[in-house]
Amino acid sequence: MERWWLKRLFRMQSAPTTRLYLQDDYCFESEAMVIAIRVNEIAFDKTCYYPGGGGQPADDGYIILPGGEEIKVKSAHVDKNQVIWHVCESILGEGLLHQVVGLRINRERRITLASYHTVLHVLNSITLRDYGGWITGVQIGEDHSRIDFNLEDFSAAMIPELEDKVNTVLRSGHRLRSYYIAEDEFHRREDLLRTLDVKPPVIDGQVRVVEIEGFDAQACGGTHVDNTADVGHFTIYRTDNKGRKNKRLYVRLRK
Repeated sequence: MERWWLKRLFRMQSAPTTRLYLQDDYCFESEAMVIAIRVNEIAFDKTCYYPGGGGQPADDGYIILPGGEEIKVKSAHVDKNQVIWHVCESILGEGLLHQVVGLRINRERRITLASYHTVLHVLNSITLRDYGGWITGVQIGEDHSRIDFNLEDFSAAMIPELEDKVNTVLRSGHRLRSYYIAEDEFHRREDLLRTLDVKPPVIDGQVRVVEIEGFDAQACGGTHVDNTADVGHFTIYRTDNKGRKNKRLYVRLRK
């Protein structure tokens, strides 16, 4: 027979999880209080874990208990109440409720994903500005990433052009910063959009904007590096046709 707590959904607070990664993209560790548990998922009052979204996968890492024991976190996701749940490899007991524990994400993986997210901002801005291409899909990975554009007149000649334009921006060393604007202001700012189909998250009536100073600003809830010079060298190593107008670009970074 299963233990009674395997069948029970422990009551959680209604307040959203405080997202520490929005305050600092380089927040790799933090302390947090356990506020809810359901089988192998756990929620805290605050977290440094990115729960995924915008094509960027969720963070993984560890929970460090007061006695030093580590629990592997495989992923994370956010629910409709803006509570972030951390998916663990093992089943959890209610004895953890209200304890203060340590959180530690996979630092190298976060930096890699943030680097790809940053370069895709540069690429999507150049593609929209110079070629009229809107994003139709994104998948960010550790070894490579892919991005789809609605590009009716795409040609092979555009590849070296895009690579050169993107790498010029990266080498220029633009700083990144983020800030929030009201939802109604966002709806008046078409320049902050890069896709027509998926809208950025609105939390507490506000939309987060990520700005590459002197180059671009767009609505985004993901993580990024501090400076374009930290990204590395950008290449497009493969392209696919995904319909008459939809073009998929596969990209890589190297330091």
